Amino acid sequence: MYKSLLSVGGLTLLSRAAGFLRDIMLGAILGAGLLADAFVVAQRLPNHFRAIFGEGAWNAAFVPTYSRVLQGEGIGGARLFSGQIFVGLLLSQIALLALALAFTPTLIDLLAPGFRDDPEKFKLTVTLTRITFPYLMFITLVTLQSGALNAHGRFTAAAFTSVLMNLSVMAFLAIAFLFPNAGAAAAWGLTVSGVLQLALTSFAAWRAGILERFAWPSMTADVKRFLTMLGPAVIGSAGIQIALFADTIFGSMLPTGGPSSIYYAERIYQLPLGVIGIAAGTVLLPQMSRLLAAGKPDAALHAQNRTMALSLALTAPFFVAFIMIPDFIMRGIFLRGAFTLDAAEGSAAVLSAYGFGLVAIVLVRSAIASFQAEGDTRTPMMISLTAVGINIALKLVLFKPWGAVGLASATAAGAWVNLLLLAFFALRRGSMKFDLVLWKTATCVSVASCALSFFALLAVHPAQRIAETIGRIPYVVELLLLGCGGALVYGIILIAGLHVSGVKLRRSIPASDKIFEPVEGA
Repeated sequence: MYKSLLSVGGLTLLSRAAGFLRDIMLGAILGAGLLADAFVVAQRLPNHFRAIFGEGAWNAAFVPTYSRVLQGEGIGGARLFSGQIFVGLLLSQIALLALALAFTPTLIDLLAPGFRDDPEKFKLTVTLTRITFPYLMFITLVTLQSGALNAHGRFTAAAFTSVLMNLSVMAFLAIAFLFPNAGAAAAWGLTVSGVLQLALTSFAAWRAGILERFAWPSMTADVKRFLTMLGPAVIGSAGIQIALFADTIFGSMLPTGGPSSIYYAERIYQLPLGVIGIAAGTVLLPQMSRLLAAGKPDAALHAQNRTMALSLALTAPFFVAFIMIPDFIMRGIFLRGAFTLDAAEGSAAVLSAYGFGLVAIVLVRSAIASFQAEGDTRTPMMISLTAVGINIALKLVLFKPWGAVGLASATAAGAWVNLLLLAFFALRRGSMKFDLVLWKTATCVSVASCALSFFALLAVHPAQRIAETIGRIPYVVELLLLGCGGALVYGIILIAGLHVSGVKLRRSIPASDKIFEPVEGA
């Protein structure tokens, strides 16, 4: 499992690196004004629905059910089951796409009501949304095929799909002169990337011999089980997306540039979430599902603890950086072209607010596997809705006094509520159990994080002086000095702490899927 986790994380890191380049291009070409605001909303709408009907709900219901069918009926039964679901999903997505294209202005009125006050921004958003919405149909089919590939322990193709998306958007931005504006170019790049991603996962599934056998959906026992799990999973995923919809709604009421500041900050904090949190959840859910189906609950808990320990160790330095040096991050990455110093400062404040919820957001993906691996999608649904209710209530309170920062702060608080409730109920029912190595790792991470915080305080002014001396690209130099120095400090102290406390990070993973193991004799 450790090898798979690193493989998915590495490919996701490659995707995020490509995403950085894409966002740098977006920032330099679109800036943080009207065109950027319109594109941000246009690309968010299909992604909201994708998260509801695709990644969140479909994986929660599909992966455990597919694993059971595979174990009980073999590859033939699994292919038939996935084919029935594929056809049903395709038909539903065609219907949703038709409705979205027909009622796009109404959709924008509902989800970005503040744009109606600016006719130019509203018209542009409607146009771009009609270009981007077909992406939803392709990416939900990609998600289904990715779930089947993951259930067979094949993670590479699915993890590489987001790289294709970033490359496609960048390619279209490079030829933006052929389009009415750069926003339209980026929108077409997003939709074309959906076709490319579907081609990739279909080819990977065909090579693996697991490509779905297309069949008209029928209410077999497996399909009924899947639909029974899907309903609560959709509601649970919708709960999270309701909070994000709220961000879009409130953000549309901010002055021009407000939605863009949220977007650029969100892209930065999504880096550890994608590389660590999503990678951990992607690998852990099918792993725990297989172990539980094989009657090995202790091994499933063991895998979960090790995944959470590794996730915590990798996330903590990002948390410190987002809190301590958000301004250096945003200036170093985005300050060029149409992206101004004011835009960087606005996005830095939002990034700092998001940072307070980063650890919780990353660990939620591992915690929720406690329920989904057992086929329980109802409990996470209820927890998610509770957290979302608190999230939205806080947005209503914090939006006026704090603006975009208030929205991000409410998101961070909601993430902690979600994680704490998941952990409470999972511990109470015995589907989560913290072990000694996880506690030792958390202690070492805390010590290393405190040291990193002191380093950030002491190193800021020296880094600025060195950057001024060099003269060229000073903001990039500042960020590189602080980032590399901080990584060195955190890494040395964490490794030393793990060694002293008797925790060893191993490359070879025994059959029980260990990631961390106590040193013999410790």
